[in-house]
Amino acid sequence: MSAPKTLLICSCDRTQSLSPEALQAAAAAEQVVAVDQLCGKEMKTAVEHLSGSDDVLIACGQQAALFERLGEDLVAETGHAAPLNTIDIRDRAGWSAPDARPDGLHAKQAALLAASQLPGPITPAKVIQSSGVCCIVGPTDQAVRMAELVQDELGVTCIVNDAGPIQLPSASYDVARGRLTSAYGALGNFKLEFAQLQALNPTGRGALGYGEVKPTVSSECDVFIDLRGGEPAFPSHQKRNGYFWADLSKPGELERIALTARERVGEFEKTVYFNLEPSLCAHSRANKPGCTRCLDVCPTEAIFSFGEHVQIDSDICAGCGSCAAVCPTSAVTMNESPYESLTQAVDVMAKTYREHTSESPRLVFHTLGEGYDAISHLARYGNGLADDLIPMGLDHVDRVGHAEIMAAFGAGYAEVLILADSETDREALTAEVELARAMLVGTHNAPDRVRVISVDQLSAAGDNTGRVSEPVLLVGGRRDITRVTATAMADNVDAPIPLPAGAPYGAIEIDSDKCTLCLACVSLCPTGALGDHPDRPEVQFTENACVQCGICESTCPETAITLKPQLDLSKDALSARALHGEEPFECVQCGTPFGVASTINRIVEKLENQHWMYTNSDNVQLIKMCDNCRVKAQFHGDNAPMAGGQRPRVRTSDDYLDS
Repeated sequence: MSAPKTLLICSCDRTQSLSPEALQAAAAAEQVVAVDQLCGKEMKTAVEHLSGSDDVLIACGQQAALFERLGEDLVAETGHAAPLNTIDIRDRAGWSAPDARPDGLHAKQAALLAASQLPGPITPAKVIQSSGVCCIVGPTDQAVRMAELVQDELGVTCIVNDAGPIQLPSASYDVARGRLTSAYGALGNFKLEFAQLQALNPTGRGALGYGEVKPTVSSECDVFIDLRGGEPAFPSHQKRNGYFWADLSKPGELERIALTARERVGEFEKTVYFNLEPSLCAHSRANKPGCTRCLDVCPTEAIFSFGEHVQIDSDICAGCGSCAAVCPTSAVTMNESPYESLTQAVDVMAKTYREHTSESPRLVFHTLGEGYDAISHLARYGNGLADDLIPMGLDHVDRVGHAEIMAAFGAGYAEVLILADSETDREALTAEVELARAMLVGTHNAPDRVRVISVDQLSAAGDNTGRVSEPVLLVGGRRDITRVTATAMADNVDAPIPLPAGAPYGAIEIDSDKCTLCLACVSLCPTGALGDHPDRPEVQFTENACVQCGICESTCPETAITLKPQLDLSKDALSARALHGEEPFECVQCGTPFGVASTINRIVEKLENQHWMYTNSDNVQLIKMCDNCRVKAQFHGDNAPMAGGQRPRVRTSDDYLDS
């Protein structure tokens, strides 16, 4: 049983309207205390409740650090402070346009507070060890300058890529000359390869020279500083922990990097952002290529092919979640923001908002970094968020896929917006947003209810006069909720909805003129969408299970299979249906059905009187026999090719006595 809770709310010097009753109910608090300056002249109220026994929830995000220090001071002085949590409702739901509706703002504040009470997911972590081995690659002058800045904390090796002179050797760092050819890894585990490497010879008098040339050399380090200019060694290099790429056109760039790089020594705790279930992965079967969606979208190249499934390097993964957003089988899920937690929070906020306003809210996904800062700035200096627009903060908006968007519509939101921090974010979101919009085509609402927006659109009023669908029960996985929501939205569930190429929903088409019913596609289908008939040659297909991985298409030796991306909302998609089948061939000896009639007839047509073994011979009848009859005919027939000669009579003692 949870401890009693006290909710402290502040009007921030009477600049926002609050509804204590609504907030108390949303927070499930025993009592609510409303003040005007909790961080100022009424701070004693915070001290009083932090000294008590109840849990304390303070609805102020801006001064969260101040209240945390108050709790620490109380512990130092008295040995006790009440458990403290804080939440921002002012910037996200309190400060808005002058003509904003108070009931809308109060409903939004209650929705945010209700969602904050949900239990958070448990995120595992791993320990990364860094011994401070540092490799600096770049022009001589900059590399030596950087080495001098970090040499006291890091063990430095400089790999220079020009013919610049080294004035004086140093015992504090090593120098070599070479060209970087490849780089892999992250903090504590970089693997670098160089070509034409020459170590500096520090001995002798006069100008320093370099030693013998080594064609290729591999090296490992904990910290990698790249001063080469040009393209970084890694994609999305800002997300690569332990890698520092310098823009040498910026003043003070070397000093800025050195300040951070010097701290990369010791033990570091890194979040394991993902969970991978290889058995669900539809990447490949029997060396036939299949789904590559996560490989295509990973910005850090942390994902790589590993036989029949993919593997993810947890050292490199930056937790953007784009892989989980596109994975059609949920083989990859996010530990920090699992789909179930997102849908639960979205559902609770929509339900709470509707209880206070009886209308549909709108939802905007934003990042907890730049996105949250933009919302706070807009609230302080502009009109803030529209009174019906509920914000949902995530570490990365790449995490938002079509299933998250459809879940929001299933919860009853009228619009789903995504605030992109950069053009890179917009590009990453394009495919999933287009897929969600395609699912809205043919419904009684316009596809533009899903949009990627900029900051200046956050204050604009939206169309929330009617929701896209009545709220549905958000139970199940990504595909389940998507299908239920799309069904609730659709005007005609009997007509399949065409989807863009690459969509993880759809059918397959089989060219009956080419298909030989070898069933190779059935044996390799990773999701069980393809099956066979127990009594006759037939390919069966369950559309709801198909993720359009393409393994069947790449496996088919006759190129008879074509993928058809679509979303069939009818009940027919839930059960197996025949795609192609034929009658079996019956053995000419015993009548047992075996094989495919068309295939047997085609073989006979190609061999009879066309091959010496089947010319003027009864051998062609062997093709028309089942396994058992074929063996008998080959060994016991009058003209059987494997038949032995007439067995001699067994000799007895009488034969010898008579002779």
